[in-house]
Formats: sequence, structure tokens, C-alpha cells
Amino acid sequence: MLSRQSRMRRGEEFAAAIKRGKRAGRPTLVVHLGTSGEETPLVGFVVSKAVGDAVTRNKVKRRLRHLMRDRLHRLPRGSLLVVRANPPAASAGYEHLAAELDLALDRVLRRRESSMDGHR
Repeated sequence: MLSRQSRMRRGEEFAAAIKRGKRAGRPTLVVHLGTSGEETPLVGFVVSKAVGDAVTRNKVKRRLRHLMRDRLHRLPRGSLLVVRANPPAASAGYEHLAAELDLALDRVLRRRESSMDGHR
């Protein structure tokens, strides 16, 4: 499970990542990467009712939290990452969800690096 110190909880953090961050989408999920003044990267999850009933939504959230625990080291310090599940995430297998998350993370991290290169 993802540690408590790494979980995003405040609405302002979610809004900052979604509104001012970089975005990368896949059919099953979308990731938004922003920055904050914090040292530890924070990760938040959005799983709406469009994904399914409460049992399905909680299963998707548990899978995403578990997957992000092993990928947290890839995030730069001070990152705010929001992972938003799309309806196909409900029927996606664990391996498929992991592959989609890896692709989305790779893409959003490349976008962040290219935008940082332009500001130097």
C-alpha cells in the first residue's frame, strides 16, 4: 500500500496538479503531474461513479495505490500526481492497468522534462 505521507488529501493539491500540471492519458486512466513546495511526492486518486459501483471503485483504487507504491521513486521531489481512472479501468486486469500506468507516467515525465528544459 502507498504510505500515508505520500497520499494527497487536500483539494488544493488536487486542483494544482490538474489545472497547472502536465497531462497524459490512456484509455483506462489519465495522469496529471504538477509541482508543490513539499519534498515528498504526493499521489492522489480520482475514481468517479462512472467507473462502477462502490465495490468496483474501491478495487480500482486499491490496485492503483498498490501500483503507485512501486513507482513512487520515479517521481521528482515536490511532485503532485493525480491518477484519474476512466470507466475501462473497472474491467482492466492488474497487468494491463500496470502497463497503462507505466506508459502514462513515462509520457507525463517526458513532457515535464521538455518543458523544464525550455525554462532554463
